Amino acid sequence: MSTILIVDDEADLASLVEFNLKQAGLDTAVALTGEQALQLATRVKPDLVLLDLMLPDISGRDVCRRLRANPQTREVPIVMLTARGEEADRVQGFEVGADDYVTKPFSPRELVLRVKAILRRSGGGSTGERLVLGPLELDLGSHRAYVASEEVELTALEFKLLHHLISRPGRVQTREQLLSDVWGITSPLETRTVDTHVMRLREKLGVGRELVETVRGVGYRMADPQRPEARA
Repeated sequence: MSTILIVDDEADLASLVEFNLKQAGLDTAVALTGEQALQLATRVKPDLVLLDLMLPDISGRDVCRRLRANPQTREVPIVMLTARGEEADRVQGFEVGADDYVTKPFSPRELVLRVKAILRRSGGGSTGERLVLGPLELDLGSHRAYVASEEVELTALEFKLLHHLISRPGRVQTREQLLSDVWGITSPLETRTVDTHVMRLREKLGVGRELVETVRGVGYRMADPQRPEARA
């Protein structure tokens, strides 16, 4: 049974979310402060964290940043809960490592469906369609990634980004396209979200990192090793 860590200082809202998740067959843990969330995350090892942006002691962004810095929790999907729907808040959440966001007020049913969808993407399962490019391989059915036949741990967003790039070998993807297609954000704001996640992805790809090419001043392209112009 998957465990969801709910982090929200509004006890009534946390109880409502907990009730709906339990009704959907999920286990839960609740933290009302950022510090409590960090302690519970290490002890409980949740499968997903629902993290409020506004907390009384530590901001949700700082909690997210610390979860991503901890080897025990760095791969756990994080969904930001925020009462503010501005693009800037969403962008800042993605920049520190959030995988998705939900704006308050939200429908408990829709939240449960969103949680289950993320759990399916980040969890194991039977194998299905596979994408292979050089040493890189994605198993879309089980949501697993491999480099030279060795499995690598990717966050839900990193997997989505790699899937987007590997599905379009040789095609340049602008930062604006990636921000829209992978993050669902269309914004004139200056952001390092795409560059930050590409850097993290490259760090995990080992011998396959050189396939993710930077097109200076434009964006990124996944090189096709079968083409003579692709880099070695």
